[in-house]
Amino acid sequence: MSKRHDGRKADALRTVSIVRDFTKHAQGSVLVSFGDTKVICTACFEEGVPPFLRNSGKGWVTAEYAMLPGSTNTRIRRDNNKKGRAQEISRLIGRSLRAVVDMEAMGECQLSIDCDVIQADGGTRTASITGAYVAMHDAFSWAVGEGMMDAIPLKHACAAISVGMVNGFAALDLDYVEDSGADVDMNVVMDDEGRFIELQGCAEGESFSRGEMNDLLDLAVKGNQELIKMQQKALGS
Repeated sequence: MSKRHDGRKADALRTVSIVRDFTKHAQGSVLVSFGDTKVICTACFEEGVPPFLRNSGKGWVTAEYAMLPGSTNTRIRRDNNKKGRAQEISRLIGRSLRAVVDMEAMGECQLSIDCDVIQADGGTRTASITGAYVAMHDAFSWAVGEGMMDAIPLKHACAAISVGMVNGFAALDLDYVEDSGADVDMNVVMDDEGRFIELQGCAEGESFSRGEMNDLLDLAVKGNQELIKMQQKALGS
């Protein structure tokens, strides 16, 4: 099996860390690390729901993603987080989390997830989704304790990982060096039943075959299964 610039095997994750209760005030907060990529994920309840859900009895989960100014080797302006890439990733995180939530069991309230990248080295969106799920779980646990909900309104767990074709072979959990030079880059979101929530993939350099796509998806399944076990361990379940 091919080795990579950091010595990992092709099917190896970077070192992953999930630290709960990272901040004081949010109902759920996590510092998630995928190698040198580090993201603070917070989950906070807000009053009311979007207009299209008023008087429906259903809740809503939304997400915002941002890269902080010192997260890369050149300063990112704060107003960049209102533009295309940040908005696209925010929507991806929101869709991924809503896929595993029972909105009717939430009742009429909104849970807002913020994913702030404090250090970027590839895979920020996948780390955000993986950490945000744990923060969301903790926020729902808090809501049950406060009597806002009868039970945690989660149907499944979810996690996300990147895969890609790097130097002619399929690799798991790309860091920035690999991602910036990959021929194919793919992000895969899955639930704890092994079902796909979202696939984002494209040829950055060379096009890819059906067989290569299958290899990438096999790696993503393996990686997401490992991440979900880490989430469960972090949550103590």
